[in-house]
Amino acid sequence: MRNHIRFSEILLFCLLLLCVMALCLCLGSVPIPLSDIFSILHARLLGQTPAGTFASILLSVRLPRILCVSLCGAALSLSGATMQGLLKNPLADGSTLGVSSGASLGAVIAMAANLSIPGIPYGGTMITAMLFAFLSLLLILSLAYVLDRSLATHSIILIGVIFSMFSSSLMSLIITFAGEKIRSITFWTMGSLAGSNMTYAGLMALALLLCSPVLLSRAEELNAFAVSEENARNIGVNIRKTRLEVLISVSILIGVCVSIGGTISFVGLVTPHITRMIIGPNHRRLLPASLFSGAVFLLLADLISRTLLSPIELPIGVVTSLVGAVLFILIFYQTRKGSSAC
Repeated sequence: MRNHIRFSEILLFCLLLLCVMALCLCLGSVPIPLSDIFSILHARLLGQTPAGTFASILLSVRLPRILCVSLCGAALSLSGATMQGLLKNPLADGSTLGVSSGASLGAVIAMAANLSIPGIPYGGTMITAMLFAFLSLLLILSLAYVLDRSLATHSIILIGVIFSMFSSSLMSLIITFAGEKIRSITFWTMGSLAGSNMTYAGLMALALLLCSPVLLSRAEELNAFAVSEENARNIGVNIRKTRLEVLISVSILIGVCVSIGGTISFVGLVTPHITRMIIGPNHRRLLPASLFSGAVFLLLADLISRTLLSPIELPIGVVTSLVGAVLFILIFYQTRKGSSAC
């Protein structure tokens, strides 16, 4: 078994991602020819300001959205693959910690209270969601430490599940008294990247640049965790340090994703499973591949949400939930079938 992902595989993933991105840039309520896309982007790279309807749609709406979608997909998939290895749980993803629910609670509070930052669209929602994500992580780890000084995995999962239920209850309560904001809040909780801009893309890219090296560098430790926590301890892994580094990095990625796009389900659950079936369980290969597979999966889901019932746009979270549920059932069936055959 190869320990590291090969350069040819990375090149293939990059080519697939670029092709899907080009397809998503071309298709939409207003189709844009590929030749026009190349010419507009080439002119922009040279410092020129292309004029026309196609240029306006591409540079102001479609390109920022495609960048945000691909970066969010990569972050969610990497988080899911990491959490599944760390917790040795195939049903784990970035939301297992409860941080996703905390970030969602913060965003709902911001929208209900009409918090805003001048000059930054949805800035109040984004900042509040990120703040609540960090506070949620701090609360969950503190409670887990009080219950179990060793910060055992099952303690963190238990506290995370309880906190998610508590956050969902608070969100339902806030939505009940949200008045005329109910529609916008409900739509946001379904997940949407329609309001993306280059500022959001830059923020998501920064989060990935800061957190993905931490997670990728822990691939060997995650291989040990995937066997058992006891195995990781026996081979000299610093259990507490590794767990804290992974949990904090995943929380940052999830917090930023939720603050930008709302609740987008199943990306962190399904794409690591699909990638594992193709690449294998070794995290040295699985984690980098999950970055690309998550980006491709969410780009295709976003394309479906924009074009399936055009000009009506479906929430991307609805599409990922529907597609992800079907894919997960198929994966589960294939896995069980393979186990029975053995």
